[in-house]
Amino acid sequence: MQALRVASFTFAAFFSLTIGAGCPQNVPPDTPPPDVEAISLELIVEGLISPVGLAAINDGSGRLVILDQVGTALIIDADGNLQAGPFLDLRDRVVTLMPDFDERGLLGLAFHPDYAANGRFFVFYTALKGADAPEGFDSQIRISEFRVSSEDPDRADADSERILLTIDKPQFNHNGGELAFGPDGYLYIMVGDGGGGNDVGDGHTPGLGNGQDKTTLLGKILRINVDAGDPYGVPADNPFVEEGAARPEIWALGLRNPWRASFDQGGTRRLFVGDAGQDLIEEVDVITRGGNFGWNIKEGRHCFEYVSPGEPPRSCLDVDADGDALIDPIIEYPHVMEGGALFGVVVIGGYVYRGEAIPALDGQYFFGDYSAGFDAPAGRIFAAKEGSDGKWTMRELSIGSAADGRLGSFLLGFGQDEAGEVYVLTSQVIGPSGQTGRVWKVVAAE
Repeated sequence: MQALRVASFTFAAFFSLTIGAGCPQNVPPDTPPPDVEAISLELIVEGLISPVGLAAINDGSGRLVILDQVGTALIIDADGNLQAGPFLDLRDRVVTLMPDFDERGLLGLAFHPDYAANGRFFVFYTALKGADAPEGFDSQIRISEFRVSSEDPDRADADSERILLTIDKPQFNHNGGELAFGPDGYLYIMVGDGGGGNDVGDGHTPGLGNGQDKTTLLGKILRINVDAGDPYGVPADNPFVEEGAARPEIWALGLRNPWRASFDQGGTRRLFVGDAGQDLIEEVDVITRGGNFGWNIKEGRHCFEYVSPGEPPRSCLDVDADGDALIDPIIEYPHVMEGGALFGVVVIGGYVYRGEAIPALDGQYFFGDYSAGFDAPAGRIFAAKEGSDGKWTMRELSIGSAADGRLGSFLLGFGQDEAGEVYVLTSQVIGPSGQTGRVWKVVAAE
């Protein structure tokens, strides 16, 4: 492990939004917060291609698994050393990725709550489209179970794959990709709306969109029981089990592209999701049973209309087709600030901090944005704090050694270990290529 004091962060600014029925009114993040803290990043691993996820092997060993988008899962041991050879190699099953930009690949991995005893884990990856997929569809989401090798705890048995669920996708983007076991022991699956833009067009339900259509798994949060059924069971308390043509696996709907999600290790164990917006707004949601989070009726808290996605209408429905209220995000921010400055382009969901290195941050939500533009790497990290009134306020974590306060990298994802410490995953290039991928650990400032 290489300890590198490359950046010192300060909680430099609160970021607030005035919410209205029309166009977003954006207030620059220039109000100093009352709880200034400095943190640093420690370099753990470098030389990766495109690290998009990090999962703790919950067996008490302290090991972590990095997901490289191209199809490999790699182990970091308890001392911070990258193990030689992959834990799992799915490059022969993952669809061929475009090197300049791609949202497909190996995107999610979750270890069974009883992994120490049963050696089971689950992955989310994109493969070639199924034989029965409609003409013109792009690819297929696979949710598969694997088992660890009986001979080597640092290697998975690649031949043990059991495909639980497949979802054909019309376009290459908006896959979602996160897997997470909830405190109830069920597996939650975050699925994008199928791709393209506006949630319209080929492969998107006319007049409704996939996000609002309960007959498709696209644009949803799913919840399944991997310990029952063939190939899985549907929990009896899933919200739409008794609702006609609705897919019973659905736990929540109205998502566009849920990119990175996590259950809080403490508190009431809430599920936080960063849902990537389209032209104007990025959002973070706390997912609730049966909740409809608005897409494509709304983008964030604001009305959305696909014929003019850059100019939201001043009014829209606050309920879905069944008359159920749409749920607003707990956090939102714009792509462009007043005056025309670009603030961010894609939200990267993160984790509630539950570590011991920085006690003052306990209970605060770490998340970020991919970059303030695509022409140069300029990712940003935020922290959000919940007030006594239940409202959240976000602030930027400014890099003190950088003139613009940014990472100087594209932000791909976050991770969290069993102790609640948070990790940051970055790259210097947009696409899944090169060897500029890095994993950093958030630590207390020296």
